[in-house]
Amino acid sequence: MTNLRKLIIDGHEVEVDPALTIIQACEQAGIEVPRFCYHERLTIAGNCRMCLVEVVGGPPKPTASCAMQVKDLRPGPNGEPPVVKTNSPMVRKAREGVMEFLLINHPLDCPICDQGGECDLQDQAMAYGVDFSRYREAKRASEDLDLGPLVATTMTRCISCTRCVRFTTEVAGITQMGQTGRGEDAEITSYLGMTLESNLQGNIIDLCPVGALTSKPYAFTARPWELTKTETIDVMDGLGANIRVDTKGREVMRILPRNHDGVNEEWISDKTRFVWDGLRRQRLDVPYIRENGRLRKAGWPEALAAAARAMTGKKVLGLVGDLAPVEAAFALRQLIEGLGGTVECRTDGARLPIGNRSAYVGTARIEEIDTAGDIWLIGTNPREESPVLNARIRKAWAAGADVTLIGQAADLTYDYRHLGTDRAALVAAAAAAGAAGKPALVIVGQGALNEADGEAVLAHAMALTKALGGKMLVLHTAAARVGAMDVGAVTEGGLLAAVEGVEVIYNLGADEVEIAPAAEGGPFVIYQGSHGDRGANRADVILPAAAYTEENALFVNTEGRPQLAFRAGFAPGEANENWAILRALSADLGRIQPWNDLAGLRRALVAAHPHLGAVDTVADNGWHPLPLRDPGRADFRPAIRDFYLTNPIARASTLMAELSAQARARAVRPMAAE
Repeated sequence: MTNLRKLIIDGHEVEVDPALTIIQACEQAGIEVPRFCYHERLTIAGNCRMCLVEVVGGPPKPTASCAMQVKDLRPGPNGEPPVVKTNSPMVRKAREGVMEFLLINHPLDCPICDQGGECDLQDQAMAYGVDFSRYREAKRASEDLDLGPLVATTMTRCISCTRCVRFTTEVAGITQMGQTGRGEDAEITSYLGMTLESNLQGNIIDLCPVGALTSKPYAFTARPWELTKTETIDVMDGLGANIRVDTKGREVMRILPRNHDGVNEEWISDKTRFVWDGLRRQRLDVPYIRENGRLRKAGWPEALAAAARAMTGKKVLGLVGDLAPVEAAFALRQLIEGLGGTVECRTDGARLPIGNRSAYVGTARIEEIDTAGDIWLIGTNPREESPVLNARIRKAWAAGADVTLIGQAADLTYDYRHLGTDRAALVAAAAAAGAAGKPALVIVGQGALNEADGEAVLAHAMALTKALGGKMLVLHTAAARVGAMDVGAVTEGGLLAAVEGVEVIYNLGADEVEIAPAAEGGPFVIYQGSHGDRGANRADVILPAAAYTEENALFVNTEGRPQLAFRAGFAPGEANENWAILRALSADLGRIQPWNDLAGLRRALVAAHPHLGAVDTVADNGWHPLPLRDPGRADFRPAIRDFYLTNPIARASTLMAELSAQARARAVRPMAAE
């Protein structure tokens, strides 16, 4: 690149893009500059002044490195590159002064503050501050805010960095937080004392550089040095957000985001972050067998023998649930098809075509949303189905992208053109569309695909994509769906055809499926899962399994990216890993599966489906359009009715129940008193 600009930082000559700020140039040079208000994914505020540096030949005072671009630096008198110093006596004195001002009103809460041990203010006070203060007056007091059941506030600790205000406004797309007053009277507050109406609000806990915003559910339960940290993958939606699970003993204490620019950047949804209390409740920890209409506890040998007897010589259907790992779906298919049965993962009735990955995954990557100039949403509400992906669409919209919606109107946190709510609007749009002239992206939701004409709808969405000259992304709501489709856990004709004439259903965590009661001639049900939810309630045999934080597993996200999840803790009681239960059952059935450990299973899996061995890689799916058929005229219906209660782990969480109740209360329009 010829447009790079040279500058000298602390004696090191570097070449950087002139559009970068000085703090970004320092990061590229590997030089640390302290900061509180600056954040890479938020707009620049320039109000903490901790990032001051000295610009040689510039003003005789330090400069805020987050607010000055490299192109604004003047060269030396003979054309030498600009010189920046980040550790000169001027800079050190300025930082000490800034830190002294920041600590003037900050309370000495460190021993009782939940940020203790991972607080930026603590770290930077040690590194850049001094050991005294000239301030003797009483400290300022501030009223604490009630932001809802997720975020605890102690506003006397606030240093007015405004990260929370900028995040809620720019990324989450809500306007309830702001700063009022000036000088000593400046304070962060919420509009009319409102609680936050966003399913991304928990991210302000991570953003807060002090202890002003902390996690209410996690408060006073653990210190960071007591926790075991495990990097894994989220399964609450189809995005596959990268997360870190912190455990204390066998208990999950909190869930935090990990940075992955191609998937979730560094954000996670509130359901992902706070669902961990559901991992402790309503757990299945021993096998059960139903006798005389009542479930009784049993040992593993007895339960496996009962399941094997029920399956032998019968027409068996395997159902793959929304949270099942790829290895379990692969093992279940191998087991059930060996008995002459079938397996189905499209438990919501989605008409995703078998074998055509460009149709059931798409051709776009999630990160291509950032550069899209024309975004079409078909039968989806991404704010409910994938809040982090919706924030990415909002970022593209803020950068100038046009957004068009065909489906139910909703508050998506950004403006869009609404073409209609039904299939006729899609057919007309596909027929009339021409080349967009800018990168186009069509996002198809499960609400468009989970009815009888789903494949016809998908065909017209693909026709629209081709007419626009863009790419398509199928937005899945189930973490297990793409992986199960990849390993062929599907039946010709879909769920209704698969259920016909079935005598035994092996339910692998499919809690969203209604199965006819035994009293009405319904099938014998073997349920393998982690929670006592709808599936266990209908089961005749229950085999307790590990949850997503309790086993090593592979998941494929909505763009087709395989990702590895790692075990953060062990399953309770006698519960076991999903693949191990199926391996043990295969022995009772006399059809022993040819692997004895997870490594052997994965070798068989990758041999059968090589693309699943390319972890963290999005495969090229080609482009195989579907033949056009008339999809009818019905309206698109939302795929998710309650964001907070979409799976058995969430339904076991008391916090998710509280958030769901609050969301329903907000949805009821207030009536004026007469």
